[in-house]
Amino acid sequence: MVATARVVASKKTFAERDAARLKHVLVVLPPAEQLPPDSDWPGIAGLSAVLDRKGKLPAELAKEPLAVNEASGCLVVWLMVDGSASAFERQVLLRRAMMLLLEEQPEEVGIAVAQSHPEYAVLVRESIYVAQVNGVRLPEYKSQRPGRSLKRIVMFSPLPAASLHEAQAMAVGNLLARSLTVTPPNLLDPRAYRRRIRALAEERGWEVVEYDVRKLRKMGAGAFVAVAQGSHDDAAIVHLRRKAKRAGRHVALVGKGICFDTGGHNLKPARYMRGMHEDMNGSAVALGILLAADELELPVNLDVWLAIARNHLGPEAYTQNDVVTALNGTTIEIVHTDAEGRMVLADALTMAAREKPDQLLDFATLTGSMVTALGTRYSGVLGNRPELCRLAVEIGQQSGERVCVFPLDADYDDALDSKVADVLQCTLEGEADHILAARFLQRFVEDTPWLHMDLSACNCKDGLGAVASDVTGFGVAWGVAWLQGPKGKHQI
Repeated sequence: MVATARVVASKKTFAERDAARLKHVLVVLPPAEQLPPDSDWPGIAGLSAVLDRKGKLPAELAKEPLAVNEASGCLVVWLMVDGSASAFERQVLLRRAMMLLLEEQPEEVGIAVAQSHPEYAVLVRESIYVAQVNGVRLPEYKSQRPGRSLKRIVMFSPLPAASLHEAQAMAVGNLLARSLTVTPPNLLDPRAYRRRIRALAEERGWEVVEYDVRKLRKMGAGAFVAVAQGSHDDAAIVHLRRKAKRAGRHVALVGKGICFDTGGHNLKPARYMRGMHEDMNGSAVALGILLAADELELPVNLDVWLAIARNHLGPEAYTQNDVVTALNGTTIEIVHTDAEGRMVLADALTMAAREKPDQLLDFATLTGSMVTALGTRYSGVLGNRPELCRLAVEIGQQSGERVCVFPLDADYDDALDSKVADVLQCTLEGEADHILAARFLQRFVEDTPWLHMDLSACNCKDGLGAVASDVTGFGVAWGVAWLQGPKGKHQI
């Protein structure tokens, strides 16, 4: 588990920040046309002078933070946050402000949030989250001395315990997902990945069962085995179970865990194969949600199913026109070996649905067509219950990880008609592939309330929302907010 910066309450006031020997401080103010008096926020005179020099008005701090170097050597970043701004907008502004501090790789930062701000508790939580999630350096393998990570966050404002706990849990979950996702494929092959999962399960007290290829072949999980057979015999569907005290819901999470995707016999060109170690991101997101939910002790029983394999080519690899039989008995005609994600998910979804959860959510870097449709700033969702789709959008607005709903009408199935099997794996035309992939997956969830997230926002150049790195961990904050339920409501 990745260690985040420790949060402490300052014994000094904001005015005494020099005495606290802090050199990096963030100040969050409510929006206003005029700056507050220097007696309330010492250092305002310096801020005013910099605004005047730049020809800016105080209200512009609500659009862009401003860094001021004080005579003491302390770097103070000032910003205003509009209480009516969306969660995404708040997080972007806080991230830009915090990165002005973190660029200097401090081991300690201070944060002061105006108690008069109408969104005080939310901003305390989001400020801590932004600092923690960006203050830890992701795995890197350079020979020179690595950069420093943030070790301590000093809060000058009263610290609501709930805000602190939630921020830390979300940061730990996001960092786990991102750290796994950026790990090179020779260091995180399926065998190594499974070993890390076992160690985490032992540490957290989760039940773990691994269904390896031999066991899955005996069970009849032909869709997963078809993909796994082209690689070493190290693939598995890993089942983690977390039982909660006084659980009010039972939720299943399924994640695509393709540790490297060559495309198989339909080999990807180099341009599109680069970065395919990130094709296990869906499984990392599911793990991150599980870890954060456990940290928060959410009253939800969680079953997590991770479909871990590689999509390689070789003498045993599956090919176009193969017909394989999935675990639920559905026969599938293979059309394109690079559509392996829906194959491994098919059997994992079947296993998850057989446990009769109240809800079933799956996460996958599944289709390029979702990136074409949305770019990398939203992820797409599809589901078999309209109310789940509506809630998915609400949770996206609440968490700052935005999603867009796509149709899942039955007439899309016409494109998946096969002359020799129950269903085509995909089409070669590629039209609406994100929808066809979801229609394919729906065959394996029975009547379980189900939502599928196609993670087009898993990698966004220069960061997204609260996260500054290209690899975003998108889905962890959304998933935790889903398990908590919409604000002001008791259940989903």
